[in-house]
Amino acid sequence: MTASIRYTIAARQPEAHLFDITLAIDPAATPGDVTVALPAWIPGSYMIREFARNIVSIEARALGRDGAKAGRKLPLVKLDKHTWRIAAGSQGVLLRYEVYAWDSSVRAALLDETRGFFNGTSVFLRVVGREDEACSVDIEAPARSSGWKVATALRPAAGKGGAKRMGFGRYEAADYDELVDHPVELGTFDWIEFEAHGVPHGIALAGAGARLDRDRLAADIKRICEAQIAFFEPATRAAPMERYVFLVNAVPDGYGGLEHRASTALICTPESLPALGRADTSDAYRGFLGLVSHEYFHTWNVKRIKPAAFARYDFDREAYTRLLWIFEGFTSYYDDLFLVRSGLIDAPQYLRMLAKTVNDVARGPGRHRMSVADSSFDAWTKYYRQDENSPNEIVSYYQKGSLVALALDLLIRRESAGAHSLDDVMRTLWVRFGRDFYALPPAERSGLGEDEFAAVVLAATGIDVAEAVAAFAYGSADLPLDELLVSAGVQLTVKPASAAALGIKTRAAGADCVIATAYRGGAAMTAGLSAGDVLVALDGRRVGHANLGTLLADYRVGDRVEITAFRRDRLLVRSVKLGSADTTIELAAGDGVQLDRPGAWLASPATATAAPGRRRKKTAC
Repeated sequence: MTASIRYTIAARQPEAHLFDITLAIDPAATPGDVTVALPAWIPGSYMIREFARNIVSIEARALGRDGAKAGRKLPLVKLDKHTWRIAAGSQGVLLRYEVYAWDSSVRAALLDETRGFFNGTSVFLRVVGREDEACSVDIEAPARSSGWKVATALRPAAGKGGAKRMGFGRYEAADYDELVDHPVELGTFDWIEFEAHGVPHGIALAGAGARLDRDRLAADIKRICEAQIAFFEPATRAAPMERYVFLVNAVPDGYGGLEHRASTALICTPESLPALGRADTSDAYRGFLGLVSHEYFHTWNVKRIKPAAFARYDFDREAYTRLLWIFEGFTSYYDDLFLVRSGLIDAPQYLRMLAKTVNDVARGPGRHRMSVADSSFDAWTKYYRQDENSPNEIVSYYQKGSLVALALDLLIRRESAGAHSLDDVMRTLWVRFGRDFYALPPAERSGLGEDEFAAVVLAATGIDVAEAVAAFAYGSADLPLDELLVSAGVQLTVKPASAAALGIKTRAAGADCVIATAYRGGAAMTAGLSAGDVLVALDGRRVGHANLGTLLADYRVGDRVEITAFRRDRLLVRSVKLGSADTTIELAAGDGVQLDRPGAWLASPATATAAPGRRRKKTAC
């Protein structure tokens, strides 16, 4: 059956970074104007990005009788920054437009003679009011780029014109949301395959070096995938997708990822990938595996278990929720935890990684001024739009959210005498909200309510955490990690710092040392120094970005120093009373404590059973 909404995307102008796109729209049941719009944001990245600014040309014509050829030109009126109206009457519409694609991030689209990549939210106009209709997209091969392949988790269309394995051709989606939730990689990428609990997985790698250890990469990622599949479905080991694709772009200075329902787009450096002949696990590779674990966990947590605000996306405007500390923070907790549970790191390595997170959060003054719930709500305007003062005013719902997950996990374990944990909560969320999410019609899909989490914990574990959630997630006090970690056999030690410090974060501008942030209450801010000031001298000795720490090593806490700096083009001299450097928190298992023994905190829950909760009746889409 031919879809009533059909896209074609072609990389005909890679030298100009332009995708050519056509959108054929069959007449609606009720004649009238047709409205189309491009999303203003992409799920998983909570910032209005105005993707429509990259549409450089657009025209509308009547759809020919064969469903492809263009007839007469139709009036096309732009209504706002990303919305157009076509006076179609009873006719179908054929839109033709060009999208400028020169964004190397995981969020948008990129095209040149060597590689193509796009998210549907950057290139596919949606037909307003018809988002729930089935649609198809023909991905055309570039004329001058031989050997290019296609990597995507989109479903190849059946019959004539349907895409073959990793080939160009037609793909289909049940609705617009499914269409834009499957990024596409084009090019001569390396391709690696493995199965995780019977589900085909692929890794499309662009930019990897010749010394890539393909077997190790596949084996390590497989261990993460199988551990997470078994975590959510311990009885059946059933994954929530028919296939999964990792789209990895290795570049000299990149790191990040964006989750999708059956794939993820990742950016890393070539050095963070495993090399042939190296048996060790570098910090960079460990970080990459943590990124893989994080984005894969999102397959369940945020792509299917969703906050109610995300159950049906409004692509025109912000979707506010105070629960990103659950959907990003909990994912940040479990990503490294699954490196332990899959055997890729050991307990001491995990504790060092956890200690780094604890220290990072403890050194941010903003943690006392903002809760992770408020940080979630303000992600659109504060977390994703940070400036020089952000560390003083905001807290990360990723990092502190992961510590909230840790605190709740340890609290549940302690209060239930080890009978329950946060694992039970996650599986209950999965059964109640996630398992059948895409099996339901869009109008019937629901998510976790803003005030529902504590009740879910109570149902899953029998433990009342309402007060703890109010304090941990909606308050701004430090978490009681020391006493909770002790209950798991881990000692938290605070090592006071003796070194003197200015209370600033700096960045290099050539050889110059520039204040990036002056921390609230720190020595520099107290003396009147600000972000953007260029440090010139300390007690008459020249300051550069490389030697500031060396100069400060000659002083003690409480000493006064004379700082010379430029603010714009004006020379400043300030007398600064030096403060102390940040304390350092260390974590270590107690004597004889095995954190990864069966039943212990870091152990894989091998004996877990399906979580309690209401099952939804499955309905075919």
